[in-house]
Amino acid sequence: MQAISQTDSGDSELLEIAVEAARAGARVIRDATGRRESLVWESKGRSDFVSEVDKASEREINDIITRRLPGATMLGEELSPTAVSTKGVVVIADPLDGTTNFLHGYPEYSVSIAIARDAILCAGVVLNVPREDEFTAKRGGGAFLNGKRIHVSTLREPGRSLIGTGFPFKSLEKLPEYMRQFSLVMRGTAGIRRAGSAALDLSNVACGRFDAFWELVLAPWDVAAGLLMVQEAGGIVTDLDGNPPRLTAESFVAGNPAMHTWLLQTVRRANMNKEMTE
Repeated sequence: MQAISQTDSGDSELLEIAVEAARAGARVIRDATGRRESLVWESKGRSDFVSEVDKASEREINDIITRRLPGATMLGEELSPTAVSTKGVVVIADPLDGTTNFLHGYPEYSVSIAIARDAILCAGVVLNVPREDEFTAKRGGGAFLNGKRIHVSTLREPGRSLIGTGFPFKSLEKLPEYMRQFSLVMRGTAGIRRAGSAALDLSNVACGRFDAFWELVLAPWDVAAGLLMVQEAGGIVTDLDGNPPRLTAESFVAGNPAMHTWLLQTVRRANMNKEMTE
């Protein structure tokens, strides 16, 4: 699923709806912070948790989308994770991206909502709940942080760059591949950060806090809004083969144009080095 740089009068309304839904979900999460220690954790898999807060945020988002966009398809980790559709209006939502961070009181978690029409991303919002930073983007209309236009960084020197990443904690079979990539990237940059919310990582690329980002296993709801954010801020997002990103679980590389090129070449070189030694 891609963003196409052209404006549409209906995109402003879609962004308004996404923002309304994200703010409603964020209110639920903030209201629950005082009782975090009493929350019940449910395990969806290894190191993958869901709580009643995720579900309550989901209900608020779903209620608003149902009322404002009747007939829209919902796609999300807690909503309808298998409801992939390339026709009509699709709302791609993560009601709490960074659940483990939230449950531990680590202040890096968000609500992420993107809206697509006929497989084209039209609007997106990523709301950093503890910081109350609101990232928004509209097709052909740019990306913004709290209403102020943002752009990817202009840094072109890998040795001075700060790179975001995510560990393949749900797919440990990919850990050897990831560690080869991590080693090469670490050797060529000023630093690597893993904060635990891909939606925020991509938003941080969009506003220049990160120069680039990569992760091996991400779902559509992890990246849809952030993908639009990076593209509208002047950056590039591809899969690990350099192809346009799709609305499927896969690897992603994002960054400003120069650093995206460098990072993509670096992680691909890590894989090539492995093939040469076998």
